[in-house]
Amino acid sequence: MTEETAGTDTRTEKILQFVRYCLVGVLNTLVTLGVIYLCKSFLGWNLYVSNALGYICGVINSFLCNKSWVFKSKGGYRKEAIRFFIGFGLCYALQFFVVWMLTNSWIGSLDFMVYGVVISGYGIATLLGNVMYTLANFVYNRTVTFK
Repeated sequence: MTEETAGTDTRTEKILQFVRYCLVGVLNTLVTLGVIYLCKSFLGWNLYVSNALGYICGVINSFLCNKSWVFKSKGGYRKEAIRFFIGFGLCYALQFFVVWMLTNSWIGSLDFMVYGVVISGYGIATLLGNVMYTLANFVYNRTVTFK
């Protein structure tokens, strides 16, 4: 294998790893919403309890899938779980800051319609904040949690 081919293989693996990371994100969303819906609608539990349980299940799912499938880590669960939750908190704070900053800038005053759907400045800020969260959390987990 040439040096150039090895570089391409590494780049391809990083791209595939990011794709797997994004797929886990979709699964986390489905798990979170599914648990919220199950607890609230079928079990009749309090909305806030249902919401909290949904997010707890989504984050646990995220940790387990990222550890075993995305990053294929052989490290200890306890150490990695602590790092994972710290990273979650840091990246969430970054996302929140980005949304807050953009909402309080000129972007926050945007309000337009596309194909009958209202697009607000807050919606744009939230989308950009989520992109920032996804990228930062991927890098954090790749370099800190599951290194």
